[in-house]
Amino acid sequence: MRRFATAVLGVLLVFSVVGATPGAATSTQASAQTCSFPVTMTDATGTEITLEERPERVTTTNPSAAQTMWEIGGREQVVGLTKFASYLEGADSRTNVSAGFGVSVEKVVGTNPDLVIAPNASAGDVQGLREAGLTVYHLPASTSVEDIRQKTTTIGRLTGNCAGAAEANAWMTRNVDAVRDTTAGIEDRKTVLYPLGSGYVAANGTFIDTLLDVAGADNVAARNHSGYPQLSDEVLLQLDPEVLVLTDRTAGLVDEEPYASTTAGETNATVRLRVRDLNQPAPRSVVNTVHNATRQLYPERYDEESYVPRSAVENETSEQQATQTATATASDGTTATTGGNGPGFTAVGALVSAFAVAALVGRRR
Repeated sequence: MRRFATAVLGVLLVFSVVGATPGAATSTQASAQTCSFPVTMTDATGTEITLEERPERVTTTNPSAAQTMWEIGGREQVVGLTKFASYLEGADSRTNVSAGFGVSVEKVVGTNPDLVIAPNASAGDVQGLREAGLTVYHLPASTSVEDIRQKTTTIGRLTGNCAGAAEANAWMTRNVDAVRDTTAGIEDRKTVLYPLGSGYVAANGTFIDTLLDVAGADNVAARNHSGYPQLSDEVLLQLDPEVLVLTDRTAGLVDEEPYASTTAGETNATVRLRVRDLNQPAPRSVVNTVHNATRQLYPERYDEESYVPRSAVENETSEQQATQTATATASDGTTATTGGNGPGFTAVGALVSAFAVAALVGRRR
């Protein structure tokens, strides 16, 4: 079991990546950037990188970065990714750069990338990749939905997919808000615990805790613990969760001690989620997890129609673009264009970015 838990924890740490970056857009004005090149940005290591033109070959060293590229419309630029991103459509045609829980510098170099996006779990690989002459942008760990918004904007800016990033953020924001509306006002939140095995749990200050909170759950491990601590059987029994959050890798824990002797174990109360959704901080993971967790925790409150499909956001932004263009044409007889000369950004991007940032104002996280 301890070997199993160590492996699971390793996967968790590999998946728990990306986040807020220095210089990322934090206002409507900043979000409405042109996406033109060259662009210079400073990463989590304090290293300033400059991209003279849009990178056509991008390698990601962690699955959340790959997922983000898929969500913002940059999948065709991705030439390398890790085995943990193999679920993405078309991933099998990209080079697998994995080496254990990390990446192979040689394999990454072999993809001949214009840009390497290296999230937090790949911190140990960054120096080696830079010494190999590659342009690497390093992202820190993500612990909140707000981090994901900023991370998505940053990756969009680096890769020339600003409009796609803004749209992905709008989609994620709409769904997070819909779930928060569903769980708002719950006075007696269900107490939950996300165990990894051998006493390891997800506690305060983690992306997982944030998603559970959005879903209306009270993570008992977050009350007095942070990160991914290893707790004793006695402490776990004292926490006594009503519900265990499990994945296909930890499903059997509900029948094992000390979990079997908690309220959750005795009543066989569990929420089953996909490990990649829980552990990969990216737009799709956020949307899937908050909806699936809420659906199982509060079936009497959850409404299937609360889910906002990506197509709805795409249609809305298309209508906004048409309205803006028509208004500009009627006013001066010419068609309005954006100031950007790089691909991936239009008036739609500015409108969606403004919507996403406005929706963020006043939120408690």
